Amino acid sequence: MGYVPLGMVFGFLFVQAGGAWYLALVASLWLYAGASQFAMIPMLAAGLPVASLALAALVINLRHVFYGLSLLDRQPPHRLARLYLIFALTDETYSLVTTLSPRPSATQMVMLAALNQGWWVLGTLLGAWLGQQLPVSLAGLEFALAALFAVLTVEQWRATRQWLPLVIAPASYAVLLWWWPNQALLLAMAVSLMASLVWAARQGAVSR
Repeated sequence: MGYVPLGMVFGFLFVQAGGAWYLALVASLWLYAGASQFAMIPMLAAGLPVASLALAALVINLRHVFYGLSLLDRQPPHRLARLYLIFALTDETYSLVTTLSPRPSATQMVMLAALNQGWWVLGTLLGAWLGQQLPVSLAGLEFALAALFAVLTVEQWRATRQWLPLVIAPASYAVLLWWWPNQALLLAMAVSLMASLVWAARQGAVSR
């Protein structure tokens, strides 16, 4: 349900930027890309070309490729269900399916992904309606995203008890924010990813 306030902020900002409410709905149904949807609002308002939007979406959502690779052995057998799960595998859905015990089945993963998208779409509709009808400000509500990720981080820690990600991620971001502030987030993600691959390789070597 944390997706509801996030979707509301997106729908509100989209309408306030001059977009039609039904286009906000289409974006949440067809794109369903969270951070990329937020990023596209000022880009569309500035009239940037489609190529710029596509490149930004690629950079922002590149991490989802690695989410999918870690779930290759758990994909549903039905082709349409598999394609939908690939499409709807967000950060929050991935965090849930990798921490739930017992491990959810392929069918349960698809249902969870659909439920999460349903919450996002509902929030988008509510936010678009507010943006059209009420002279209100949603300033500060975007903190729901940070709060949601904080909860996911705690659940990941409770499930794995691995301290290394909790150290590498904020430390790399802090260093890169000082060294290269404009690209700090992207570079910190790359550092965290490489550290994770090295850690996984070392753990595999130890187990053998």
